[in-house]
Amino acid sequence: MTIGAVLPAGDAGHAKNIVDELIAQTREAAIAGLSSVWFTQIFDHDAISLAALAGREVPGIEVGTAVVPLYSRHPLVIASLAQTAQAATAGRFTLGVGLGVRGLLEPAYGLDYPPPIRLLRESLEVLNQALDGEQVSFAGSAVVARPSLPTAVPGGDGVQLLVAAMAPQTLRATAEFADGTIPFLAGPRALERHIVPAFDGSFEPRIVAAVPAVVTDDVDAVRAIAAVSLGYYGDIPSYRQILDVEGVAHPADLALIGSEAEVAAGIRRYFDAGATDVVLIQSGMRSSADRLRTWQLAGSL
Repeated sequence: MTIGAVLPAGDAGHAKNIVDELIAQTREAAIAGLSSVWFTQIFDHDAISLAALAGREVPGIEVGTAVVPLYSRHPLVIASLAQTAQAATAGRFTLGVGLGVRGLLEPAYGLDYPPPIRLLRESLEVLNQALDGEQVSFAGSAVVARPSLPTAVPGGDGVQLLVAAMAPQTLRATAEFADGTIPFLAGPRALERHIVPAFDGSFEPRIVAAVPAVVTDDVDAVRAIAAVSLGYYGDIPSYRQILDVEGVAHPADLALIGSEAEVAAGIRRYFDAGATDVVLIQSGMRSSADRLRTWQLAGSL
């Protein structure tokens, strides 16, 4: 069981150079005793590149993505980047992918969003071939991959593949094609009753629970920030469904906000529910001091 953190953590808006800032925060995470850092992907910085740079600069810490959307990037491109990051970090890179949010991505890229489950399954098939060092050959209805040259990267073998999966069909595809899942806003009840049972026992999946967490003395102020920063997810159908499984009305209800003892107890509930790893999100939503305090607690656990 390990504990890590997702970057950016909410306190990097002041940075003049985001790469320098997040590498510095990766060092702080390692000093605090965290096992891993995971980089988000939206429209600005590139998560895989950041993971490769941070992992090379900070020896020993695992780096990963949480997560890279499959839509808008061909899986051969993702596999090439992932293998390069694996080689750069001497085997400490984990690739987390997901379908992304259609309403956010489709208007930005101006491309038709393909049928999501088909895109997921076909992308994972191509990623598996490429990451296993095979000569890729695949023709589906959403993805075609027939490179005429090899795609293996020397030193890039052994990339672990995780999927941000919470709905039944995405969980089935994940159990079939990936090494595990990295769900966000799936609370302990949803994890125990819905996500863990989706894996049939044919292998031991890695289940990385991404959890908003802040150790602070000003609980009310942080809860007010969390209500705004996390509120968006409550209107996205896939998140709404998993929140309903958990039995919470608002995404911020799942945020672990409070003293060291309160946050530690909340983290333990995820491990008790079947998580193999917990990664803390938005720990700096109010301040860098809160982030460091949260990471120090997590490292002590």
